[in-house]
Amino acid sequence: KEKLKSAIKGKGYSFTTNFNTTFFDKRDYELQILDEHRPIQNDDIPDADIVIATFWNTAEWMTDFSEKKGKKVYFIQHYETHPWLPLERVEATLKAPFYQITVAQWIADILESKYQKKDVVVVGNGVDLEQFSAPVREKNKSLTVGVMYADELSFKGCDTSINSVLKAREAVPDIKLVAFAMRPPVESLPMPDNSEFYLKPEQENIKTIYGQCDAWLFGSRSEGFGLPLLEAMACRTPVIATKTGAAPELVASADGYLIDVDDVNAMTKAILDINNMRITH
Repeated sequence: KEKLKSAIKGKGYSFTTNFNTTFFDKRDYELQILDEHRPIQNDDIPDADIVIATFWNTAEWMTDFSEKKGKKVYFIQHYETHPWLPLERVEATLKAPFYQITVAQWIADILESKYQKKDVVVVGNGVDLEQFSAPVREKNKSLTVGVMYADELSFKGCDTSINSVLKAREAVPDIKLVAFAMRPPVESLPMPDNSEFYLKPEQENIKTIYGQCDAWLFGSRSEGFGLPLLEAMACRTPVIATKTGAAPELVASADGYLIDVDDVNAMTKAILDINNMRITH
């Protein structure tokens, strides 16, 4: 894109980056940023005890590093066999003789059953409890449920969540829906009436969105982990979650409900159950 813009403007091309260095302002370690977009090479890496790849292509780069660069560790955050990725190359990294750490048990199970990896270590994600927290609060007068919005073609399953709210409203018409996203809603999956939508909320305001809800809807069809699960629960909001990502490990009856993927009826029932508990307690 930058080369094309430079050509249109009649200017010579020079590499620029939008890399946000402020994220590392308080670092107490050395940070090296490459001056061009290219694979990391052996000479870019200092001699070390451990070197960690965090995505399939960085695992490819790591393959050719010398032993002086440290023990090779592959941090796997999803089973990256998506149709838009080169499957053979992705699978080659999963078969490579690296130490493997992953974020959820379902990924470890696949690595063992399909790639015969016996020593995969599962280290679940966490959330910053200073960023995600909420005071003890009363239940809302009208049931309020929340969702992270994504269009109907997304694996996030937002269509399942919205359809469940609409179905639950047949019994409880005043259910309110709250959502936030990085992009506005699309015409093919509009936000229904009696909804509140936040576009690109500031990070410090997201806990308020979670905290105003009686339940959080997690309708994903595929997830590596699913951080909104933890973020919502850290804000004292129970979740209604599909059995994907780390949900089977995180969600117990005290925290919410586990349902099958795309099961609108089950999510609807869980919404109504939470509404009944809100009324009777």
